[in-house]
Amino acid sequence: MGCSRLLMAKIYRNSGPHLFLLLWRTAHAVMRFDEKGIRDQGFRSLSDYAVLEVLLHRGALPVNAIGEKVLLTSGSMTTAVHRLEKNGLVQRKRSENDGRVVLVHLTDTGRERIEAAFSVHASKLDGLFEKFSAEERQQFATLVSKLGRRAEQKIEQIK
Repeated sequence: MGCSRLLMAKIYRNSGPHLFLLLWRTAHAVMRFDEKGIRDQGFRSLSDYAVLEVLLHRGALPVNAIGEKVLLTSGSMTTAVHRLEKNGLVQRKRSENDGRVVLVHLTDTGRERIEAAFSVHASKLDGLFEKFSAEERQQFATLVSKLGRRAEQKIEQIK
């Protein structure tokens, strides 16, 4: 038993399952940190914050385009936009270029709220990553992006 335990530890260390477990636990901890920071800013959910943040950085967008960027289904997006509209943070308007398209815009109140919240939130996230040197941040970004692209390629191969 002792020998097989040692062998298992060697095989398991830095294997795909081990790295996945490390990534999953880390992502879960970072998400909890992120969600707490968002709640501390007075937002009910990550969805509400994410929609407002996308609109802050990208400008007015159709509901489906926002959903793609924040990884929400169309049903969840409709609910989030309705809730934000009810709270006076966003407004839906028909596109001037194509009357069939409805764009979601930040209201002045929504813009003020997300600008202030984003500033605080970005600072907290910078603080989370302050343990990384500039070189480690670059390596981290490169490795995470590489892993994400690889996973997407593998998904396409399975189809």
